[in-house]
Parts: sequence; C-alpha cells; structure tokens
Amino acid sequence: MRAPLVLAMALAAGAAFAAPVEVRVQTPAGSPLADAAVLVEPLAGTPPRARTRGPAAKGVAIEQRGREFSPWMTVVQTGTSVDFPNNDTVRHHVYSFSEPKRFEIKLYAGKPGQPIVFDKPGQVDIGCNIHDWMEAHVLVVDTPYFARTGADGRATVAGVPAGRYRLRVWHPLQKAMAAPGEIDVGDAPVRKTLVLDARPREPKPHTEDPDHY
Repeated sequence: MRAPLVLAMALAAGAAFAAPVEVRVQTPAGSPLADAAVLVEPLAGTPPRARTRGPAAKGVAIEQRGREFSPWMTVVQTGTSVDFPNNDTVRHHVYSFSEPKRFEIKLYAGKPGQPIVFDKPGQVDIGCNIHDWMEAHVLVVDTPYFARTGADGRATVAGVPAGRYRLRVWHPLQKAMAAPGEIDVGDAPVRKTLVLDARPREPKPHTEDPDHY
C-alpha cells in the first residue's frame, strides 16, 4: 500500500473519532456564567499547532467601539496575532503590563500598522491609558481546543479527537482557580456542567466627555 494512501486512511480514521465537548458553566448560585473560557487539554503528546482552518486562521481582533473593548474576553492559542482596530471617533492608547505579554499601542485611530503576537501562555489584562474604565482580558493557551461561553453559560469545543483530556474553566473575575477534571473523548458528544466561583462582568459607567481625545 502506497504511503499517501496510508496517510489518507489514517487521517480519515482520526476524523471519524472526533467529537464535540459541550459544557455549561454556572456560578455556585446556579446562574449561567458568560465569558468563561472552556479548555480541553491533551494529557499526552504535544498539542497541535494553531488551526489552519476556521476563525483562528483569519486572525483575531479586539476592537474599540463605544469606548469599550469588544470582545471583553478572548481566548487564543499561543502564537496568535491579534489586531486592535479603533472604530471609535476618539483615539485610544492600548497597553498591557501583564507578564505573558507587555505591549503598548500609543494614542491612535483606525487600525494599527502591526498586530500583537501573543507568544507566551497566561492571562493578559488590557486597558486604555486615556479611558480608565476600558478593560479587556486575553487568555493565551497552548491547546487548540477551546471555546468561550455565551450569555447562557454554554460553550462547545468542536472536533476534539478521541483521547483523554484535562478539562478546565477560567474567568477573568474568578475568585479562585477551579480544580480541573479529566474526560474521555470518543465518537459521541461529551456533556458537562461545571461550577466556577466568579462574578459576572458589570460594565463600568462612562465618566469622560465623549469628545475627549
């Protein structure tokens, strides 16, 4: 049997044993928790590189609109480039002092010349040096299998190959790290409900003159 045919058969077999991991994240009071990261991490081997298809291949953007960052929380795989387009009528000064990625995009409008490459795993907190209430959070992870919960607290990590994984959740406003669990992924969906002690985001009021900068 020729090598290309063997490779094709192996890839087809791997695709046949991929399944979604569906997770609902809630607070201890039972309320759905939005903007939580759901991470599915292989227990063995090296995590695959960033996906070559889908949204990750098109890059990631955290825009400024209405003097807020959108999205407020983003999950990316290590090595991902992120753009910070300013779609406001005022200028912003975007920065982070977080150890995994320190950077600064000085007072600007429109789209900066170069994206920021998040090349180390960890939590990156982002602010605007002009508008103190503006904040965003980026969680940089090594695994390509992740998702963010919506307003209903639900997230689906699609296309996880068969195997054993660590399942964990994270939120920018969590009071403590949740203990990770382990799951076995086969050819059927994995469904879990997880509890995370975190407070939901409460948007801060704008106190600046809308024409300021």
